[in-house]
Amino acid sequence: MEEKGLQPEFSTAALKEAERLSPAPHGGHGVRDLRGLPWCSIDNDDTRDLDQLTVAEPLDGGVARVRIAVADVDVLVDQGSAIDEHARTNTTSVYTVARVFHMLPERLSTGLTSLNEGEDRRALVVEFVVQEDGATADEDVYPAVVHNRAKLTYTAVAAWLDGAGPLPEGMAGVPELAEQIRLQDAAAQRLRRLRHERGALDLRRNDVHPVLRGNRVEALQNDDSDRAKELIQDFMITANSTMARFLESRRLPSLRRIVRQPRRWDRIVDLARQTGDRLPAEPDSGALSEFLARRRQADPGAYPELSLAVVKLIGSGEYVADLPEDPAPGHFGLAVEDYTHATAPNRRYPDLVTHRILKAALAGSPTPYGSDELRELARHCTEQENNAQKVERQVRKSAAALLLEDRLGDTFRAVVTGASEKGTWVRIFHPPVEGRLERGFQGLDVGDCLTVRLIDLDVERGFIDFARERHG
Repeated sequence: MEEKGLQPEFSTAALKEAERLSPAPHGGHGVRDLRGLPWCSIDNDDTRDLDQLTVAEPLDGGVARVRIAVADVDVLVDQGSAIDEHARTNTTSVYTVARVFHMLPERLSTGLTSLNEGEDRRALVVEFVVQEDGATADEDVYPAVVHNRAKLTYTAVAAWLDGAGPLPEGMAGVPELAEQIRLQDAAAQRLRRLRHERGALDLRRNDVHPVLRGNRVEALQNDDSDRAKELIQDFMITANSTMARFLESRRLPSLRRIVRQPRRWDRIVDLARQTGDRLPAEPDSGALSEFLARRRQADPGAYPELSLAVVKLIGSGEYVADLPEDPAPGHFGLAVEDYTHATAPNRRYPDLVTHRILKAALAGSPTPYGSDELRELARHCTEQENNAQKVERQVRKSAAALLLEDRLGDTFRAVVTGASEKGTWVRIFHPPVEGRLERGFQGLDVGDCLTVRLIDLDVERGFIDFARERHG
């Protein structure tokens, strides 16, 4: 982390600030009391920094009013404070196999600013009506005090929604939650359907995490999507777009999250051609979405390799300053023009920045960040996010190297995930591991499938090296 410009530990001043803090007051100008609603959180089994709660209300005509409560970190973390300076330096929490390096002191991120079960907490609430066709209306943003009735997990909720598991334990104690979750699921599916009709991409990122037993790495597990994860994802995408539109309507500067049009669209076109399909010569998210849907149906076994190649060719997201006089580009992967990050302020600094601008707009106060400062923040947050991902990736690869220590010489089916002057990288799928192709990389490009042999490992440095098997 230190090599990448990230601070692994908090300063003494930041820790002392955290110890002096008390729970945020419930009142305040414009703060609504929404503690009576059946709020719940749905997150990973081991998540302790809860950023969002959700609730839905049925309306006439088969539509639903959805409210998303996002933790109000700014109410306790002052701009320019020692805690804020640490968060601004790292810009993100860093999640490694062995330890989480929180962006905020744990007394806040898993305590005072976390929307914990059974606790009253301050939040920014994003509200919208999901209509029958998946479009949204009556959008609003406002501060509130909320109360989490149940801490639910993706695994349990997804199994229950699919009819493959019992009623989750946390739902059993709140009778109205079963109807709530079904209502939320139906609204999320309408949002998702419309988004895909508009060209949003359905891609598998093939993220993995090591499974530890004591100090031993026993497996690498895919973080597969499920119905509950999709529910929350659909709500968060809509919430982030709603907040971006809220700021744009007031002609205020903001930080936007974007994914630019793919620079290597020609290679995506070539991959489509290899399957007997066609894509237009110019980047078109709608056409790409339709192509991916056809391939997923035609050849589900090969779809993970194709999906991973497209993810790599599209490239990663970045932050940009969106200024009234200089509009930012949209998000290619989500097929939306207006998109920010504002739903995870306990673990992402851009979200905290967005909250401060939103709260200033609600109060009629001047924006707390000038145009030049926002531009620099966008650059810095993108850089630090990339650095954090490099740290996380290196530790994951060290864990993967431990798992593969007794498999030197084995062969695996793989797909090329990176090809440049710096080197060629491949991803094997069983177990899901990425490494460098040291021999036989000539003529290969992203998306090519091949057979590789594991030839070398360095656990400490996270190096995993393969050679191409010519007959593959």
